[in-house]
Amino acid sequence: MHPRARPEIAAIHPYTPGVAQLPGANRVIKLSSNEGAFGPPPGVAEAIAALATRHHRYPDSDAVALRAAIGARFGLDPARIVCGAGSDDLLFLLCHIYGGKLADGASSELIMTAHGFSIYEIAGRLAGCRVVKAPERALTTDVDAILAAVTPATRLVFIANPNNPTGTFLPAGEAQRLRQRLPPDVLLVLDAAYAEYVDRPDYDPGTALVDSGGENTVMTRTFSKMFGIGGLRLGWAYGPAEMVANLNRVRGPFNVSLVAHDAGLAALAAPGWIEQSRRHNATERARLTRALDDLGIPVTPSETNFILADFGSAAGAEAADAHLRGRGLIVRRVAGYGLPAHLRITIGTTEECDLVAGALGDFAAARA
Repeated sequence: MHPRARPEIAAIHPYTPGVAQLPGANRVIKLSSNEGAFGPPPGVAEAIAALATRHHRYPDSDAVALRAAIGARFGLDPARIVCGAGSDDLLFLLCHIYGGKLADGASSELIMTAHGFSIYEIAGRLAGCRVVKAPERALTTDVDAILAAVTPATRLVFIANPNNPTGTFLPAGEAQRLRQRLPPDVLLVLDAAYAEYVDRPDYDPGTALVDSGGENTVMTRTFSKMFGIGGLRLGWAYGPAEMVANLNRVRGPFNVSLVAHDAGLAALAAPGWIEQSRRHNATERARLTRALDDLGIPVTPSETNFILADFGSAAGAEAADAHLRGRGLIVRRVAGYGLPAHLRITIGTTEECDLVAGALGDFAAARA
């Protein structure tokens, strides 16, 4: 006899991170994890170095200074912000708090989109939820499909907006329609990890819905993309007071490390960082999209710092991936997301985007 895990654990497929290394390659360019093109903002390294003699001290468990800085930067009430070890930390907690088993012992339901971020399924299953995947329309969240999937057992709806790995987004009006038509006891989780890259008048990361006065919507954000400190694991959530109180009841007492806290402060303080990064991303994303379109490789319209390229078949995507790796370029296979014919390519520096376009140009020419 030995300790046995709950039966649902065996059904969970572990998260597959982007490949980071190519053995034998002289130079590796990693475009598989949607990390910011420029790394961390100026000042982050100095903030980390300043902590060199303070690592024996626990961090502020409530992250008061960081929550205040987030609130000031995004115009939010710091009292309704809770920080975590990456936004994944908070997504898992939300599933445990609001999902799991119903009063009659049956499983509650978590609805996500067909090509939604895989962590939602992992977190939901761990909490004991039945995970339901609603069809998408043109690789975009379909509000009507989500609403059609709702049952009396539904307790959570997870939407990445913009979505990973498709790059598409749900306009503010559609998000509002979804919230209005969902039962009031269903929690809508809006994962806005890529919000800083969006520059559209019809987009809202979730702030407006949270601020509308309801008790049933939460927005999560991250420092892992544009702010360039994914390796330190730092994220946050913004929600109604009761939800934030529940998260604070169950989160780890020091879930934001001293280093992540001060690095986050430095990243937020970098003047013009968001604006500069957004301009670069928009320019290079458009250039790379045009280059691939000219090669006959369709690209899904993206609002993020990555593009989703369609190579027509699983064999085509595998061959393109192998060709790119031969040039030291690592992109992301997304067969595990139900997109075997596609590759997800992070928008890097201008040079890196040029290298991708050139390598795929050679690939297309060789197959012509």
